[in-house]
Amino acid sequence: MSDATPLSLVLASASPRRVDLLAQIGITPAAIRPADVDETPLKDEKPRELAARLALAKGQAIAQPGCFTLSADTVVGVGRRILPKADTEAQARRCLALMSGRRHRVYGGVALIRPDGGVLQRLVTTDVRFKRLEDGEVSAYIASGEWQGKAGGYAIQGRAATFVAWIGGSYSNVVGLPLHETAGMLRGAGFRW
Repeated sequence: MSDATPLSLVLASASPRRVDLLAQIGITPAAIRPADVDETPLKDEKPRELAARLALAKGQAIAQPGCFTLSADTVVGVGRRILPKADTEAQARRCLALMSGRRHRVYGGVALIRPDGGVLQRLVTTDVRFKRLEDGEVSAYIASGEWQGKAGGYAIQGRAATFVAWIGGSYSNVVGLPLHETAGMLRGAGFRW
């Protein structure tokens, strides 16, 4: 995308899902600049803390004076355990096994750096309960490849929607960006679209 102009919005994300979610509410970033940030959890870091820390770090890594910089991170947690963004089939299978028949939480950290350098942050939590997954369902999902690079090894907006028995909170947060809270932050900071 083209370079940002003053008071335009820069998205610090490589996620096409976040671009799509922003488009859903009529926002097209002037620039998309993925931030190169180490996403390794710190010792004893909880899932909610990781989501908030990474969202802010991504924004700070690419922020430009005079522009709004929006950044986000999604972390899936089962209890205090942080589930990875699955890179291998084995990781995805472990994630799905942990979530099968039980509740997990999706933490969405969002940070907005204003043109004057001020920072607004939100942390949104969504509870999701999976039905008990059968081996054949897991194998078919793994074969689809949809899990690759997804927090917790699944994409709720795709085939994994059939795994969800119940959801409490923001659906868009599970997809990758809590739209209600993000729109409120942007309006509160003076960004107009």
